[in-house]
Amino acid sequence: MVPLVHSTVLKNYVGVMQQLELNAYHLLSNVGLNQNQLSDSKQRIPVEKAIDLLEQSARLSGCDVFGLYMAEQRELSDFGELSLLLSYQHNLRDALNTINRYRNLLNNSLALYIEEVGNTVIIREEIVTMNSGYSRQSIELALGITHRLCAALLANKWRPLSIHFTHNAPQDLSVHRRIFGCTLEFGSEFNGIVCTTHDLDTANPQANLAMANHAQRYLDILPNNGESSIIFDIRKSIYLLLPMGRATIEQVAITHGVNVRTLQRRLEAVQTSFSDLVNDVRRNLVFRYLKNSNYSLGQVSDILGYSMPSSFTRWFISQFGMAPMTWRNINKAILE
Repeated sequence: MVPLVHSTVLKNYVGVMQQLELNAYHLLSNVGLNQNQLSDSKQRIPVEKAIDLLEQSARLSGCDVFGLYMAEQRELSDFGELSLLLSYQHNLRDALNTINRYRNLLNNSLALYIEEVGNTVIIREEIVTMNSGYSRQSIELALGITHRLCAALLANKWRPLSIHFTHNAPQDLSVHRRIFGCTLEFGSEFNGIVCTTHDLDTANPQANLAMANHAQRYLDILPNNGESSIIFDIRKSIYLLLPMGRATIEQVAITHGVNVRTLQRRLEAVQTSFSDLVNDVRRNLVFRYLKNSNYSLGQVSDILGYSMPSSFTRWFISQFGMAPMTWRNINKAILE
């Protein structure tokens, strides 16, 4: 299964490249894409190629905020057929749940989870690919798009509390501050947006139940060529739930609307297990947090679901042949 993203995610790519005085067509060719693929609103392109394009463009332009420049030009209409359904949702909560339900029409590598603690809401997001490499640009693009969606639906009523990134801050924060207009947290435990339950439940002034139902009936008859595999969907859930300490098979089963035994049978049918998938995600997440010197090994072990740092250390040695502190010391100069 090749994860696909709707071509409109890169709709304004050529324009941004021209602003930065770079040859967009050369980079498109480098990753195996062309301008026609980006201009065709029905086209879906491999997520890996889109991420490669964003990262290469950021690196060659020296622009740390390339993904945000892309997000800044996104409009609600760029969600294609889904834009009508989103426009008529009762509130932001319903709109985000709608994105979750139809995310395969947009980007089936997107993992989104809404966590509520009292009056605070955390909208967690991850971009999970087959090779699981971390992409700063795709995360900032995704969070920028989500932020603009919320602002489009609530206009002046959208007031997020903070935006969180697991990567480090760029030297210049002016673009982040202009786009998000709230507290920025880098080197965080998660990628996402923090707001209040009031924000989530504020009525959308354009809400229209009849029109929403009409749009939903239309979407439900569209072919779902981007449908994910069971392994890929479970891995996305683990990516989001592991740092929360909730990546249990019971919680993941609830998230996917099945019982534990059904989930186990589905994984057995594709010759894997839940514990294998958790271990795979841990292997891909661990370096993201070890690279952040603000986190102690105890904090990293807790984020990855270990109650004791010693258990985390044994696991790390078994996977990578050295202790996590040794890895940190070897890579200290690079990380700094």
